[in-house]
Order: sequence, then C-alpha cells, then structure tokens
Amino acid sequence: MIHKLLIANRGEIAVRIIRACREMGIATVAVYSTADKDALHAQLADEAICIGDARSTDSYLNMESIMSAAVVTGADAIHPGFGFLSENAKFAALCETCNITFVGPSSTVMRNMGNKSIARRTMTDAGVPVIPGSKEEIFEVERCRELADEIGYPVIIKAALGGGGKGMRVAYAPEELDNAFRTAQRESEMAFSDNTMYLEHFVEKPRHIEVQILADKFGNVISLGERDCSVQRNHQKMIEESPSCVLDDTLRKQIWETAVKAAKAAEYENAGTIEFLLDKNKKFYFMEMNTRIQVEHPVTEEVTGIDLIKEQLRIASGKPLAYSQEDIQLSGCAMECRINAENPEQNFRPCPGLITGVYLPGGNGVRVDSAVYAGYEITPYYDSMIAKLIVHGKDRKDALNKMRSALGEVIIEGIDTNIDYQYSIINDEVFQSGQFDIDFIEEFNQRHGIK
Repeated sequence: MIHKLLIANRGEIAVRIIRACREMGIATVAVYSTADKDALHAQLADEAICIGDARSTDSYLNMESIMSAAVVTGADAIHPGFGFLSENAKFAALCETCNITFVGPSSTVMRNMGNKSIARRTMTDAGVPVIPGSKEEIFEVERCRELADEIGYPVIIKAALGGGGKGMRVAYAPEELDNAFRTAQRESEMAFSDNTMYLEHFVEKPRHIEVQILADKFGNVISLGERDCSVQRNHQKMIEESPSCVLDDTLRKQIWETAVKAAKAAEYENAGTIEFLLDKNKKFYFMEMNTRIQVEHPVTEEVTGIDLIKEQLRIASGKPLAYSQEDIQLSGCAMECRINAENPEQNFRPCPGLITGVYLPGGNGVRVDSAVYAGYEITPYYDSMIAKLIVHGKDRKDALNKMRSALGEVIIEGIDTNIDYQYSIINDEVFQSGQFDIDFIEEFNQRHGIK
C-alpha cells in the first residue's frame, strides 16, 4: 500500500482525499500557496508545505516545487485531484522518473487520451462509435474548409489538446468557418501552447452522458454507471445526476459496455470517465476520455456505495479490483449542484471576498463536499467553485425534493453565490421533466432574462 500521499491540489478535493487517506491509514502531505496558508486542506493534512506564490503557475502548476515537496517529505505517491496537473502527461512522466506513484494512468495513456485526434483513432479502431470527423490533425484553415465540406455542416472545431470548453467553435455554414477556425486556434495556442486542431460534425441539442470506469493493473475493467451532465454553461457542468433519466435498460447496458470497451482499448488503469454525446435519436458517440477523478464523482459514490478515492488508491497500490461488473447495482438517484462564488445576475462575475458566516445542510441523503468556513477568504486566483451539494433519494423525484430543501437551507454570507440561481433551476418545469439537453442553460437564461 501507499504509505504517504502528497495531494497536489487544493480546496474540497484535497480535503476529500485527505479524509479517505485517514480512513485507510495513509499519511498525508498537503501543498499550499501563500494565498492558501489558512486553507482547510493545509490544516487537516498530517504535514503541509508551501510551494509558491498565489498564482497557480507559481504553485499548483509548478512541477519542480511539487516534486521537491514530495522528496523532502518522503511521500511515495502523489494524487493530482482534478484540474491543475491532473491530466498533465509530463507531470505523470516526472513521477515515473522519480519513482513516485502517480495516482492515475500512465503518462503514455494520459498523453494519448489527452490528444483528441489520437483518442478518436483509438476508439474507431476498437469499434467504439465516434462522431464523424477528421482523421488527421489540422493546422491550416484551407484544409479545415475541405474537410468540413466532406463531413457536412454544422461542424465544431476543437483544440486537439483542449478541455473545459477552450479552443472550441461551431460553424453552421461555410461562411462562418474561417473565423471560427482562427478563433479556436488562437484560444488553443493561448490555453495549451498548441495549435493542433481537429474537426467534428456538430451534434445539435444532444445530452451529455458520461460513464465512470475503474480499471486495475491486471486488465480488469468495470463500469460504475452513467452520469447525466447536460446542465452546463459554456461547456462547464453545473448540475449532474445519476442515473440518467433518458436511458432505458437496453441503452444503459450498451453504453456501459461501450465504455468498458473504450477503456480496454486505451489500456487504461485507475479511475476514468468515458464521455458520450447522445443525440435525439438515442444514438451515442464517444466524445473524449477524462483521465482523472471528476468533480461530479460523488453522485456515482451515492448510487453505488463505492468510495472512488479509496479505489483509486488501492489500484495505484497494485491491488486488483475489489468488485466485478455483477456487483455494480445502481440504487436510487443522486444529484449534485456546484456552489460557486459568482453573481449570475452580473454575467456570472466571480466574487472573491471574506466569508463571514456559513450554514451547510445535513440530514438523511444530504452531503456537502467543501473546504470553506466562517472567516475563510475566497481569493481571486483560483476556480470559483466553493462547495458541492449532493443529495441521494429513492428516485429522481425524491432527489429533486431533497435538493430543493437542501439548497433552501444553505447560507454563505459575505460573498455572492449562485445558490438562488441553482434553486431556480431545480424548480424549473423543463428541468423537472427531465426533457432537456445541453442548450438548457442558454434557454433557461433567456426565459429568465439572464445574460
């Protein structure tokens, strides 16, 4: 087993990992920036070490500082959480070189799945359905124009190394393509220092369905069910639920089996997510693979009863999966709302500041993953998510009622949050019906006069 784990992250995911380690008897090392000297994760870990200034490039993205902290403290493993260096193949390779266990897949697999062009080819060769698109990397707008004519409009231009909605633009007609390509490519160069693009047919108004998988070193792969992540703004997820209310048993079995096939084709190891788009005809297509733990992993934990962080650590320690596919049965419905320090009425403007008071709900089937407390200051340097509110009910209606009640109890004073906005979504008739797609938030905002 891992003896001492360094958590190369901050906030609620760092706290979540520390708690799992406590229960497993694993010592923990927290790293923190100067802005996070009073952060909860730095207080809860067995050891804490400052790795740089407030900017993430000087701290949580500083590979040398993180590796130095691991060596100095004697950590034999590193968990990257999500965001920051979690999908950075160079960092995973550095861990391998330094003989420090990286809690995640190998650097080679991460590199291949992080490159969307390679990932598409891998899935195509394995017989996994992919959205019609380019089979080659694209660097010039002229070649993009030729391929778009072959694939058929509308098309979406994507950064090959992209993620989080960056480096993506849709062209509905040929006259829109040049500007869309150049804009997406500029964004890719700024965000990922790479100008490699690829092209796909744009699936209009799909559902975003992702499947959680676990894979060990011995070739065993299982699916832990799907999550519906269709409620998103600017490609950033806001509300996630499991199971999806639009999948019947036959389609659910197909998409689970396809996710397992995809993970095996990638020679994957540890926890990962296979993401699909589901079109209006109930056909699903591979979109990408996330080679890390997801923000929304708690909804899967609630419906399966499996602690995904503990499973990650066991797999990284070389142990075989403790579960077979037959062991996985979804129970009830779970839902997660992301609570952000932002003002939806002012174009979702981030709202850093001092939290003067906090009340978080509890009770049967209610869970809050957070690292905030009264007296904690939200800084402007990092992501605005400050908490995740998760509920578990016997069915979707019960989960909706619990989420409505729980959101109504949350109090976070001193800063603006999106709590009222999330409450409005939960009470929206379209959301309650389950008949929505990834355009839901845009349409919701238009109905409510939110820009």
